[in-house]
Order: sequence, then C-alpha cells, then structure tokens
Amino acid sequence: MNKELAIDADAAVRHARFGKLPERIRYEDMTTLVEAAPGGGDTYTPEHSWKVSSCVALDLGL
Repeated sequence: MNKELAIDADAAVRHARFGKLPERIRYEDMTTLVEAAPGGGDTYTPEHSWKVSSCVALDLGL
C-alpha cells in the first residue's frame, strides 16, 4: 500500500470525525433556575455551629 495513500485515508477519517466543532450551547441551556426556600433556608444554631466552622486544632485531631 502506498504510504501517501494511507496517510490521506487516515486524514480523511480524522477529518470526518473531528473536522468541525460541536454545535454551540446557549447560556440559557447551561443554567437552571431554582427557587430559594422561603425564610432563607437553614438558620444558624449555636449547637450545630461546630459543623460548619473550620478549626485547625480539630482538623489536626488535637
């Protein structure tokens, strides 16, 4: 088989597969609007504040 012919065949296969960019996706199709919970959702409680705060001593297990 001729080497140039094989390269052209490979190039044709590559071009058929990757020759054009995919269709553009609109910004509206990439985002979803979700209604927030009434009242702001979860409220702060001192008993559970350790769950959301970061402490180096706790992270190190001291």
